Amino acid sequence: MSFDPREFRNALGRFATGVCVITAKPDDHHAFGMTVNSFASVSLEPPLVLWSLQKNSDCFSLFERVTHFTVNVLSEDQQDESNQYAKKGDHALIEGNYRMGKSTSPVLKGAMTSFECEMDAVHDGGDHIIIVGKVVEFDSHPADKAPLVFFQGKYRELK
Repeated sequence: MSFDPREFRNALGRFATGVCVITAKPDDHHAFGMTVNSFASVSLEPPLVLWSLQKNSDCFSLFERVTHFTVNVLSEDQQDESNQYAKKGDHALIEGNYRMGKSTSPVLKGAMTSFECEMDAVHDGGDHIIIVGKVVEFDSHPADKAPLVFFQGKYRELK
């Protein structure tokens, strides 16, 4: 079977997703983050989540060097942060916008929910790798904010 890659991407874009910033800090590097919309829950027992990373990502080599990471679920008022960490070549976390979590992984301030994880498994996924994390700590704020949602290539609001 052969698909036009653009048409396939557009079809995938019809699935609305939340927006997250994955943050980490290798021992020999500054804290960094990257925006993703590939987050999903896997298991309650044990507590597992997953996300995927493109193999040609400029953050790929950094994620190969970490044992922990944090999934930060963004609210609709964090669109600027989503855009900031989606840029190629500039993933350094902004001082004052994060704290170091109990897992030694950075946690974004103001995130709706954060899941601090230790690397559990990495699976090949074509042009991506699928990273499974075991949740070792989480922080969830009251649901008084709406999530940042992405649909058909644009940020959207829930109505």
